[in-house]
Amino acid sequence: MAFSELLDQVGGLGRFQVLQMVALVVPIVWLTTQSMLENFSAAVPSHRCWVPLLDNSTAQASVPGALGPKDLLTVSIPPGPNHEPHQCRHFRQPQWQLLDPNATATNWSEAATEPCMDGWVYDRSTFTSTIVAKWDLVCDSHALKPMAQSIYLSGILMGAAVCGHISDRFGRRLVLTWNYLQMAVSGTAAAFAPTFPVYCLFRFLAAFGVAGVMMNTGTLLMEWTSACARALAMTLNSLGFSFGQVLMAAVAYGVRDWALLQLVVSAPFFLCFVYSWWLAESARWLLITGRLERGLRELRRVAAINRKRVVEGTLTTEALLSAMQEELSVGQAPASLGALFCTPGLPLRTGISTLCWFAFGFTFYGLALDLQALDSNIFLLQVLIGVVDIPAKIGSLLLLSRLGRRPTQVGSLVLSGLCILANTLVPYEMGALRSALAVLGLGGLGAAFTCVSIYTGELFPTVLRMTAVGVGQMAARGGAILGPLVRLLAVHGRWLPLLVYGGVPVLSGLAALLLPETQSLPLPDTIQDVQNQAVKKATRSTPGPTVLKSTHF
Repeated sequence: MAFSELLDQVGGLGRFQVLQMVALVVPIVWLTTQSMLENFSAAVPSHRCWVPLLDNSTAQASVPGALGPKDLLTVSIPPGPNHEPHQCRHFRQPQWQLLDPNATATNWSEAATEPCMDGWVYDRSTFTSTIVAKWDLVCDSHALKPMAQSIYLSGILMGAAVCGHISDRFGRRLVLTWNYLQMAVSGTAAAFAPTFPVYCLFRFLAAFGVAGVMMNTGTLLMEWTSACARALAMTLNSLGFSFGQVLMAAVAYGVRDWALLQLVVSAPFFLCFVYSWWLAESARWLLITGRLERGLRELRRVAAINRKRVVEGTLTTEALLSAMQEELSVGQAPASLGALFCTPGLPLRTGISTLCWFAFGFTFYGLALDLQALDSNIFLLQVLIGVVDIPAKIGSLLLLSRLGRRPTQVGSLVLSGLCILANTLVPYEMGALRSALAVLGLGGLGAAFTCVSIYTGELFPTVLRMTAVGVGQMAARGGAILGPLVRLLAVHGRWLPLLVYGGVPVLSGLAALLLPETQSLPLPDTIQDVQNQAVKKATRSTPGPTVLKSTHF
């Protein structure tokens, strides 16, 4: 564990860590808007068929008498399921008899109707333009909207699979810089996409970058921070997502055009790409992978920024070789994805941490990407999700420091699941209470996300850390892809999706009881370090032999 001592010497919580925190967390705030974007850019406005009597001035001029828009709507479009104008069908011929005050449902139910052949007219009172209105993703094409969300989440899934592995191979900062550029270019290009498939392609590429930014940001913060401040650093990182939720609502409230909104949330990453070249690479990773000279330069740089002038002069290659001889000899051995599942001591950690990641993605995105389904103001709901998330994550920081990682992980998942399960008992008409329970459940999931982000990094060694985080991110995005599909179960009962959404985090939280506690432990650098931790724990928990003595009275 020599690197922990080196980090304490150059400063594990100083000016460098503060500057690094600002440089890395500000992009996280904007990154969150990418994931929540389609709550607004893909909102489904009220719509009806385009019909000549209503939407063609020449046809309106030929109508006898002084009929207003309401009357013309009555004779052109039949009522829908909610007694509003039908969104997907219109009368083949105007039904003038419906203007008779004595007309009944029989008068229009027997009239011939047909699908919207000439397009749709959309309500633009809330949003001037959305991708739904631009490419007519309604009626027979309504499934294309969730498909766009699934493609985006698939991009994050693919990015997690690729970026985690290449970050362990080529470094955290290099991959992070590339991901910033990829997000900026792809997100900007999506705003100018001429067709829906092209839009989905650019959103997929942007999502690929999102995964890399999330993983490498957390890992850089963790590997440059001392053990005593690690929970604080990762909680602040997680709070970036919370503030991003609030920022998303504010930006969407001010920018009601989907293309401009897409541009606004993507362009700032060009700036992130530029300044990321000045970020420090993880010295822990550099040393463990044998890049001693560069690792030494980064340590000296951090020591200078933290004003550790005396220590700086003592940092030499010979000192590093002497202090980290064991870590360097073991750390340079290649570690692969299979090591997570085959190496003694790692499969249980891999399986349960992956399950916790899956539970977060499955439930959070299943609820948060369909705010319109809650029948409330989506701007207000988006703000509430972020606002509730903030105290939940601050509370998780206190719990992580006082109770430890394992109890906090278990409690946050179980409590969030119970809030969602409670919603199955609330009548559908009580929309405010349903929204409140959903927001509280999402807040608990935010705390669970903070914890699993810290916990995963502490459970796995440096040589496999990004790979393990990548597997976790893949599980979260796989859950996010499956989560929205659970809403299809609502045809069998409105309570059924909530039962699934609530049950998964409860079961995952209970499984987390099997994980070891990592509070205040140094980050393991090698697989051997993880196995040594397990041996020490087993030694402490095993009672010593009982010695019986005979005595004479």
